[in-house]
Amino acid sequence: MSKHHGGKILADRLASHGVKRVFSVPGESFLAALDGLYDHDIQNVVCRQEGGAAMMADAYGKMTGEPGVLFVTRGPGATNASAGLHIAMHDATPLVCFVGQVPLKHRDRDVFQEVNYRDVFGSLVKWVAEVERTDRLAEYVDRAFAIARSGRPGPVVIALPEDVLSADASAPAAPVIGAKPESSLSDAHLDRIAETLRKADRPMIIAGGSLWSAEAAEQAAALAKRTGAPIAVTFRRQDYVDNNHPNYAGDLGVGMNPKLGARLSQADVILLLGAELNDITTKDFTLLDPATAPEIIQIAPDPGMPNKVYPTALSLVCDPRDAVPLLLERLPEEPDSDRGAIAARADYEAWQTPQETPGAVKLEAVICWLRDNAGPNTIITNGAGNYAAFLHRYHRFRQHGTQLAPTSGSMGYGLPAAVSAKLQHPDRTVVCLAGDGCLQMTMQELSTARQYGADIILIVANNGRYGTIRMHQEREYPGRVSGTELFNPDWAALAGAYGGTGHTVTETGQFAEAFEAARTGGLHIIELRLDPQMLSTTASL
Repeated sequence: MSKHHGGKILADRLASHGVKRVFSVPGESFLAALDGLYDHDIQNVVCRQEGGAAMMADAYGKMTGEPGVLFVTRGPGATNASAGLHIAMHDATPLVCFVGQVPLKHRDRDVFQEVNYRDVFGSLVKWVAEVERTDRLAEYVDRAFAIARSGRPGPVVIALPEDVLSADASAPAAPVIGAKPESSLSDAHLDRIAETLRKADRPMIIAGGSLWSAEAAEQAAALAKRTGAPIAVTFRRQDYVDNNHPNYAGDLGVGMNPKLGARLSQADVILLLGAELNDITTKDFTLLDPATAPEIIQIAPDPGMPNKVYPTALSLVCDPRDAVPLLLERLPEEPDSDRGAIAARADYEAWQTPQETPGAVKLEAVICWLRDNAGPNTIITNGAGNYAAFLHRYHRFRQHGTQLAPTSGSMGYGLPAAVSAKLQHPDRTVVCLAGDGCLQMTMQELSTARQYGADIILIVANNGRYGTIRMHQEREYPGRVSGTELFNPDWAALAGAYGGTGHTVTETGQFAEAFEAARTGGLHIIELRLDPQMLSTTASL
């Protein structure tokens, strides 16, 4: 049996798991891994900061359902990546992060950039491990991929000491992939759920979580149609159901339609497809009282998800994508009556009627134009900020896989996610919507976009401040502005500095022309000069 250094063994193992692309910021602590990648047709997307690289890996995991793979160096490289790892954990995204580590021979000597990763990441990811023997490296890789994918997916961190990675060991056998866990569904369970939905007066179906697909989107919409129930989605999962479907009622997210929240409060049966009734879904737990909650049926991939706050009448541990087609078989083609879907849809469409905001550039009008003109397969990414509320309220996502956004509310996510999306789908239009504060968290990744030819359209909602914080500040301490103002670059000039094209929109009518020009290719930054009086879709200073 031939021997190879640990970096070669690691790269070979990644290839055997079907890895096509990794994201990294290079460091001397994993030189052997970089050397191992040299012999493989695995694209190494070299980023500008580890937080951006981790967000790109998260976006890859969201788009493909396979673990995004990340390489970062020890110490500050690992801690920089923590923002993206937090997103992956919160969003249940499969991700495997390899972190360079000090040599084993110097462990616990507080040497340069030494970190105990089990302590640092123990509560942030699904599993943390440190490889201590080169001949066990492949074993750790296999386990990392299995844990990242299993149950409720999530991120895994594997620390790689330099001397373990550079030492030689015998090449192991190809990995053995374990069988997929069996579903706990039974005929009795399915019959009970179908009968409950048929008998309910005010049912509601809610889709969420991370285990979803285009097929599941169609089947969930069909399930809603056959039961006559409205179907809603959780925060930033709006592409889980075609928003044009007559049973689609909107999203139970931040800034939700108050009438949709009221409908949740009045439901007599709630079917959760991978979704959770958490603080966002229930508006800080005010929409439902645990003591008087309706009949809740939860289908979730992890036994730890149900009954966290609200007691469930039935909890099934299985992939929701497996359950929906089996439920469809037990329901008639047409519902015997409307169970709230028509009224819920009317409320949704009324909520999408634009509410005018101050200034010459109306963000609500820009989003409505994108809704009507960008095309159903356009991928839209965003980070965090009040600007995103306009996207949530006024856009309509029509295809699965067209929304990339962090449910953790992490700023800076939009640009790295857009780069990752364009690399994965080079033939599709990719739009990043970012606030001026949000974008400056990771705007160095414009360099990554240009290096790898990721021709994205970047729309900057510029109001010269951290708008969300200012909104809360004005509510709690009106007129006492502190720490929320921003200095911004010349965004059009910044685009030119990166070899792209800049567009400055000072009136709403200018946006359409700028966007059509941006569709021709290349990097385009479209700055929206917003009135600083505008705070949200419903409030101004």
